Amino acid sequence: MYDIIIIGSGAGGATMAYQLADSGKKILVVERGDYVPVEKENWDSVEVFQKNRYTTTDEWLDKHNKPFRPGMHYNVGGNTKFYGAALFRLREEDFKEIQHYGGTSPAWPIQYDDLKEYYLQAEKLFYVHGKRGSDPTEPFDEEPYPYAALPHEPRIQEVVDELSGYGWHPFELPVGVNFKPHKAANAPYTLDRFDGFPDAAERKGDAHLCSLSKALEHPNVELMTNTKVLRLNTNEEGDTVTEIRVEQDGETKTLTAGLVILSAGAINSAAVLLESKSEKFPNGLANSSDQVGRNYMFHQNSALVALYTEPNPTKFGKTFGVNDFYHANKGYEFPLGHIQMLGKSDEHQIKADSPVPAPGFTFELMARHAVDFWLTSEDLPDPENRVTVENGQIKISYTPNNQQGHSYLKEELIKALKASGKFDSFLFKGIYFSKGMDIASPAHQNGTTRMGTDPSASVVDTYCKAHDLTNLYIVDGGFFVSSGAVNPALTIIAMALRVGEHLKNNVLKS
Repeated sequence: MYDIIIIGSGAGGATMAYQLADSGKKILVVERGDYVPVEKENWDSVEVFQKNRYTTTDEWLDKHNKPFRPGMHYNVGGNTKFYGAALFRLREEDFKEIQHYGGTSPAWPIQYDDLKEYYLQAEKLFYVHGKRGSDPTEPFDEEPYPYAALPHEPRIQEVVDELSGYGWHPFELPVGVNFKPHKAANAPYTLDRFDGFPDAAERKGDAHLCSLSKALEHPNVELMTNTKVLRLNTNEEGDTVTEIRVEQDGETKTLTAGLVILSAGAINSAAVLLESKSEKFPNGLANSSDQVGRNYMFHQNSALVALYTEPNPTKFGKTFGVNDFYHANKGYEFPLGHIQMLGKSDEHQIKADSPVPAPGFTFELMARHAVDFWLTSEDLPDPENRVTVENGQIKISYTPNNQQGHSYLKEELIKALKASGKFDSFLFKGIYFSKGMDIASPAHQNGTTRMGTDPSASVVDTYCKAHDLTNLYIVDGGFFVSSGAVNPALTIIAMALRVGEHLKNNVLKS
């Protein structure tokens, strides 16, 4: 019997464990996978991107019941072991109703000020490097980022200067990286294989290293790996979770706790709740509103690669972003979205994303001259974009929306790049290719257990407690009401800090 069981060790679950570790309560973190092994393949793009060495072999279904292999990572630290560690606050306006080309982004039941202090705590916890005030859309904070912004390598600085000369306002990207982990040697560390890779040097600001490892220093916190949660059971009244059924090494077990925190990620948390149906809950647990699994969002995302005349010897290019189009601006009636740099691609990554090289090119030549951009536009909540479970298999029914704004954003970036005049050689004549992210790439997943004050239209309240249950909290990207147009991880971390503090002050003491 535990006081608290946390399901999942990603951004939400690991940070909940960290925040609650000093409560003195007996805490168990249940993780479906194991630790990501530290091995040379961590930085091998063939292994990571072509062979999918670290992703699940599970198959999900799309809306046409066609199976696909998702880019999900079941391991200690969750998807943060593989993310690019771009750690943004949502803008103040993101918590309010916003009109987009594709429809309306609804208001949240909380405002930016409810998370402000926790954003700052999250930035400190995850070693965020940035420059406060360089992003014209960033909410004001009198405190600087905990660490100075990462410097631009020379070729990236040239791109920054070109975009600034074009009239844009590039800013220093907030990135989580710990250059001096406690067990590291004093040798200098160079950022390189980072975005999309597990970090063999263990310097990335991920949930395992920043939150969970610190929680596990407390004797009252335990971690159970290779354990898949099958379902949650309740008491006869149906208002309290009393059992967690799990499978470990082929054996089914029952765990119990007074407080249950579900942090398996927006998709898998919804799946657990839907699989926990019973005669009393035929539509699944915590689902009297019929909102569990609905309003699935993961952003309109595209990777765009521009082939410049000059070679790009950059090792780590993920150091700046552009938010000139985050709000309605520059002749556009509605917001378009956000642009940031990607990690520097190599020939194997380009080969994976581009079906054939351009005439006269090899993948190696393309990679040598490539500059990599990531474009994000808001994905709007749609109740028909949803997660369901069919015969134990996750199904993602999704139809893209708000694509016009995303298309405009891509056009604006290409125009800005062309204005530099660096694409006019015989071989390199304005060659770009882009790849949109489909449902097999669920990196920014959110929205499936939305927050609200009306139990008939939402799943959790403003502190992420399930409306229908006394002791169940759902703390991952599922609580998002709208997706904004920046990476969601810092908001999940900040909310976990907020909920954890609330539990210590108002629930665990009672």
